[in-house]
Amino acid sequence: MSQICAFTVRLGSKVAPGIKNHEKDLFRRLDQARFTEPLEDSCFHYGINLAYLRKVVSYWKNEFNWKKQVEVLNKYPHFKTKIQGIDIHFVHIKPPRLPEGQSAKPLLMVHGWPGSFYEFYKIIPLLTDPASHGLSSEHVFEVICPSIPGYGFSEAPHKKGFDSVSAASVFYELMLRLGFHEFYAQGGDWGWLICTNLAQIAPNHLKGLHLNLASVTNMGFTHLLSILLGRYLPGLFGFQEEDVRRMFPFLKKGLYRILAESGYAHIQATRPDTVGCGLNDSPVGLAAYILEKFSVWTNPEFCNLVDGGLERKFNLDDLLTNIMIYWVSGCIISSMRFYKENMQKGIGTQKHEKLTVQVPTGIASFPNEVMHTPQAWAQKKYTNIVSFHFMPRGGHFAALEEPELLAEDILQFVGKVEKEQLWTKKRK
Repeated sequence: MSQICAFTVRLGSKVAPGIKNHEKDLFRRLDQARFTEPLEDSCFHYGINLAYLRKVVSYWKNEFNWKKQVEVLNKYPHFKTKIQGIDIHFVHIKPPRLPEGQSAKPLLMVHGWPGSFYEFYKIIPLLTDPASHGLSSEHVFEVICPSIPGYGFSEAPHKKGFDSVSAASVFYELMLRLGFHEFYAQGGDWGWLICTNLAQIAPNHLKGLHLNLASVTNMGFTHLLSILLGRYLPGLFGFQEEDVRRMFPFLKKGLYRILAESGYAHIQATRPDTVGCGLNDSPVGLAAYILEKFSVWTNPEFCNLVDGGLERKFNLDDLLTNIMIYWVSGCIISSMRFYKENMQKGIGTQKHEKLTVQVPTGIASFPNEVMHTPQAWAQKKYTNIVSFHFMPRGGHFAALEEPELLAEDILQFVGKVEKEQLWTKKRK
């Protein structure tokens, strides 16, 4: 068994070659940034509002304290271990206390793009110490949050072909290496797909799968028919009233929104290295690219605001900390390559996309997710959905935006799996 080493986030962790003093270099680049004036009343309709971006950069230079945020990052234990030839970074948090006679349940939480392991910092205490935060202490978790290879402080793959199945295999080995032969998994964005693949790879080890995004990549005739007629005959397709509200009119809420929000994915699935060069060289460009997603993926209506609504749900310290993880590690290009590895052969063509998931599954459906997936669609892929909830608010970055809502849904899902002994039944 390979050794697991403690890892401390430092001010210059994995800084790009040739950069000896990353703060000095960063401030030089921020000072030399070239800005273009935004169009009148453009808000976030053309991308990030460039007048607001100036304010963000000013805050970054004059008020943001990276040293302080490094201390925040280090409040949880960090580790590295080499798996399948790649150095894997992860945070591993154990409960500060456990009720007598109770053991912690291991929970793997996987981030996506353009996020990082830091997305989970607000939800971790709610899961490892729920009683102190007004939540039920019936179930307490031991949380493991790895960085996807090519993201943050995990080493980037050196060969082509490292996709979500590859990442799932690595994380499965990580959990076994940590001594967890039975565990839960949770994810959104790429974490959705990686955890889904994990459920397919190791169904006898995964007690339950919880998702805050459950996209369907293998659309059939019934799906297409439900898009055409579901608004008028919802019961025929198993749609609930909330499904109809979120999905229709489908041109506006489905097709047009996907087209408006998928340009980045097309670039990253075809030529990630080209655009990545600019983002890896310019901290302002990197911030603009990432912050836009944190705006419109949190709430599509935020595109009508000059500041993109970014500080309505987040604070600049958290947003810039996530950006700094990309900057100091120089990982933006390798993170973007993950799209090409997963999508270059076409959507719906991979073997795993045609396989069902039989592990007990819980889905938290947030109203502002980029694409709504009704339970009627999801259950054709996830055949054992034991919990499906329409969340009252929130969008794509649920763990960072609405940690309490997501924690409550995870807790109730695990409670249901444990109470009904779905795990025991599955193994039999």
